Amino acid sequence: MIPVKGFEGKRVAIFGLGRSGLTAARALKAGGAEPLLWDDKPQNMLAATKEGFTIENLKSADWSEIDALMLSPGVPLTHPEPHWSVVAANAANVPVLGDIELFARTINALPERKRPKTIAITGTNGKSTTTALIGHILKAAGKNVHVGGNIGIGVLDLPAIEPGSVYVIETSSYQLDLTHSFKPDVSVLMNFSPDHLDRHGDMDGYIKAKLRIFAGQGASETAVIGADDQWTQGVLTEMNSHPSVKLIPISARRTLGRGVYALNGMIYDATTDRAKAVFDLKTARSLVGRHNWQNACAAYSACKALGLSAEVIAAGLKSFPGLDHRMQEIGRIGKVRFVNDSKATNADAARQAMSSYDQFYWIAGGRAKAGGIESLSDLLPRVKGAFLIGEAAELFEKTIGAAAPCVQSRHLFTAVAQAYAEAEKTGKPEVVLLSPACASFDQFPDFEARGDAFKDAVAEISKSIIAGAAS
Repeated sequence: MIPVKGFEGKRVAIFGLGRSGLTAARALKAGGAEPLLWDDKPQNMLAATKEGFTIENLKSADWSEIDALMLSPGVPLTHPEPHWSVVAANAANVPVLGDIELFARTINALPERKRPKTIAITGTNGKSTTTALIGHILKAAGKNVHVGGNIGIGVLDLPAIEPGSVYVIETSSYQLDLTHSFKPDVSVLMNFSPDHLDRHGDMDGYIKAKLRIFAGQGASETAVIGADDQWTQGVLTEMNSHPSVKLIPISARRTLGRGVYALNGMIYDATTDRAKAVFDLKTARSLVGRHNWQNACAAYSACKALGLSAEVIAAGLKSFPGLDHRMQEIGRIGKVRFVNDSKATNADAARQAMSSYDQFYWIAGGRAKAGGIESLSDLLPRVKGAFLIGEAAELFEKTIGAAAPCVQSRHLFTAVAQAYAEAEKTGKPEVVLLSPACASFDQFPDFEARGDAFKDAVAEISKSIIAGAAS
């Protein structure tokens, strides 16, 4: 745990007692603050009481005696309307903070020689793989590195700060909306596509939140920015016109006059006078597909900014084992491969996996995002059969229409069994791909639980086949 500095003797209200809220309470208390906890859910407050925290009804609290509000990232800050705790804090001129801001203030309170290095990653798609990839490269290079934030371990739950350590932090738009003094040594913006618009109001609000990742940076810091969509291209144009950081554009689609790019699976470093081929991605089994080329370019750029050589980075890229629930091959039954891409919670993320296979049996559905899967129409000819689950099953069937055979499986286990049965009939090597293009919350608590259920379903089918063969 990282004890939070800068709030010694101060009263900090915390609303939202899920994982990040309770972690912040522990970290604030360890740093000498007095946390005051509240939640709309009684069971969450009960868990906090068992840990000995002070429960205070923030609806009736005297906000003039509160120094800050720590807001859990899932609680609305501005849209669709500010949460009542935010309204109360704003009325009393109490700053509203998140866990990334608490982390930032703790680092900023340290003398320069004791501060760790930080790399922060954001974007609509690819940020988790890129975060894990950067962490892997640094660990393989012998660095004392800690990976967390919006992936795996919450940022304040990471090990206490030591000089010479490196923190690799995935940051969501929700978290960045709640930070004001975060100043990463390297900030990475992967890409933009419409997402979380209900939370940020519109695309401009979403982009504005994400761009907070660069707000504290100056001439001694580095910004790595994707150049493959219209929104990030606009960001690059703006930042080039008013340069305040070391800027490294990246692309997986085209040659760059300056930056790092991948063409035909080869990474080129064009950050100096001439472009140099530095790594053949075809030798990295876990970095298949154009989207992973962009992830690799981002990781290469970030690690180089921290001083790693091209040769050391290349070794880390090659040995990367991949990320759970992201194009993860979980097993085979006969000639049928099963690929877990549960982390694809929107159409753009699903596109990345779907584009990597010439033909496949597709399991999709859940709670649909804005626009559904209409943007995937060009990839539907690759679908040999679609097995649709959750709330979006009927909507997706209408969108797919006659482009591919459809079955409303409704439930994931049923979909896996039906997809396997169809794939096995061909007698050829086939792929069953779970890439839902949807949130999981209609049937699962998160995409991890959905991916684990997919693994369990494949294991059950395999077990029943083995049992049948033995009887």
